[in-house]
Amino acid sequence: MNAPTEFARAVCPHDCPDTCAMRVTIEDGRAVKVVGDPDHPPTQGALCAKVTRYAERVHHPNRLTTPLKRVGRKGEGRFAPISWDEAFELAAARLSEIANRAPEAIVPYSYAGTMGLVQGDSIAQRFFHKLGASQLDRTICAAAGAAGLKYTYGASLGMLTEFFAESEVILIWGSNPIASNLHFWTRAQEAKRRGARLIAIDPYRSLTAEKCHQHVALKPGTDGAFALGMINVLITENLLDHAYIAAHTLGFDELKARALTYPPSRAAQICGVDEQVIVDLARLYGSTKKAAIRMNYGLQRVRGGGNAVRAIACLPSLTGAWRERAGGMLLSSGGWAPVDSHAMQRPDLMPGWPAQASRVINMNAIGDALLHQGDATFGPKVEAIIVYNSNPVAVAPDSERVAAGFAREDLFTIVLEHFQTDTADYADLLLPATTQLEHLDVHKSYGHTHVMVNLPAIAPVGDARPNTEIFRGLARHMGLQEPALYDSDEAIAQSAFRWNDKTLEGVSWDSLKKTGWAALNLPDAPFAEGGFRTPSGKCEFFSERLAQQGLDPLPDYLPPYESAEGAPELAARYPLAMISPPARNFLNSTFVNIESLRSTEGEPHLDMHPADAQQRNIVDGDQVRIFNDRGAMQARARVTDKAREGLVVGLSIWWKKLAPDGRNANQVTSQALTDLGGSATFYDCLVEVERV
Repeated sequence: MNAPTEFARAVCPHDCPDTCAMRVTIEDGRAVKVVGDPDHPPTQGALCAKVTRYAERVHHPNRLTTPLKRVGRKGEGRFAPISWDEAFELAAARLSEIANRAPEAIVPYSYAGTMGLVQGDSIAQRFFHKLGASQLDRTICAAAGAAGLKYTYGASLGMLTEFFAESEVILIWGSNPIASNLHFWTRAQEAKRRGARLIAIDPYRSLTAEKCHQHVALKPGTDGAFALGMINVLITENLLDHAYIAAHTLGFDELKARALTYPPSRAAQICGVDEQVIVDLARLYGSTKKAAIRMNYGLQRVRGGGNAVRAIACLPSLTGAWRERAGGMLLSSGGWAPVDSHAMQRPDLMPGWPAQASRVINMNAIGDALLHQGDATFGPKVEAIIVYNSNPVAVAPDSERVAAGFAREDLFTIVLEHFQTDTADYADLLLPATTQLEHLDVHKSYGHTHVMVNLPAIAPVGDARPNTEIFRGLARHMGLQEPALYDSDEAIAQSAFRWNDKTLEGVSWDSLKKTGWAALNLPDAPFAEGGFRTPSGKCEFFSERLAQQGLDPLPDYLPPYESAEGAPELAARYPLAMISPPARNFLNSTFVNIESLRSTEGEPHLDMHPADAQQRNIVDGDQVRIFNDRGAMQARARVTDKAREGLVVGLSIWWKKLAPDGRNANQVTSQALTDLGGSATFYDCLVEVERV
């Protein structure tokens, strides 16, 4: 007789602002169905097409279920099964030898394969801190935007998503929410039905842009100039809330002087748009306080990304849009959650902390770091890397150098994974990790204002173990005595939040486990009376903190590194700008191996404008080669005016091994960093395209 059907609650762990609540149907110990939880206000019962197939991912026939040891050459992907004890003994022997001699030669590499606070960076961070290993600057996705918000608002803070439904004007800036922020799009559609005007600002006519009233196709990397042009119009036409500016902002006179150097004519020339577009949009934006901006991280993946976010973030304070709950701006709401990062990660375990800390390696430069021979400036050569919650061989920029670094025979590589990814092929030890349905975790969100708990719905598949348990096993076999390394997942989860914070008033760990989620206690219009988290408590147009670092204290436009404006000689050889936004059926490199999703996506494509295609004798359906000095990849050309002239768009990120030519878009991207935050410049990239 079959066991009765069971139901469990879970949280989507993936790098998406929606952080959905899920309901899991379980039969005979297997997850058979995953749906959105209708009781969770942000989720409203809906999941994206990717996560509705989550049970397929959990029980996939290629799921890693036992520890594996490499038996082939690096990159071949040939392994033999071993026991956990054997794996831990092999790892402990090698890591202990390195740690005793040069602990900074050990490097962690992780990002947002899970957004969970427990399985993300709790025991793992404690482990690396205790060893004195190198630290990883986790900046690959959002750091430029986060820095822009920090220097303007004081933290990653913004308006509440649900109130976009009441907005009268919505600027969807550098974002394609149909693919990457479904539940915001639901609110935007509701506002549209009520009469709101939706404008997409994006170099590419995405699925979302096609459904807005207006699409502004500016050149990639010019968003800062566009925003400063809008600010110019708001100031010169007096579309300002002078009372709000006087009471709740700092540096208006300085910002005014900067903006006056960006008349609409100049901004339009930089952005490659008509001057009247900037004027009309500024007038529309300034016509109502119920004007809302939804930014996403695409616009900050260029040299001037941090400054662009700063400039855009100034707009609601100039017009007083923050006075209304349906006005303001949202890039990330993650800063509202009172996460106790110190308690979770324990940086005090580092030898010499806080006066002295381990060296920091920027994850965007992992290719260069792995190939560095070591010196007095860099520190010791990297001898071991432990990868978890990430797939750097596929996702990190300048992929040829990344793969070359991982291919070093003298590099000891441990990878914690669900599947044999591109990175896993280079592992010396490949360790099976649990998925979200098999472990405990807690979550905040960067797209809504709930905190959430994920309880295990099923037992671990095969011999998979949670990240936390794997790092405990490493610590135990290395003989590390620090008690914090052996805290239970429950204890870690309980320490994740500052429960005495006013945003969690009336919420406890026990109540959160019972209800599954809790809304943070926040005012509907969080900055109606100021209260920014900057040193001044105001929206800082002028940042003294930036000035003290020798940086420009005002937002400005910085031309992309790779552009006719920033590098004319390079642009003469590689005249096409390339961006690689997310494919609808993938999430970074997750889900690429799910055949139903990959078959829907088809094959790697490159969208290019008809004029650019004609100039190169390329017709729709041709196989083309995209290349620059860093590398090359192939894709199927789609000739379409969705890409503005001078721009090509390769929806990403494919696993290399599942692409026809074994390459993906990161063959051509750069390790250069953004102006603020040390973030990646994936969309600051020049290429040429030719028929194969």
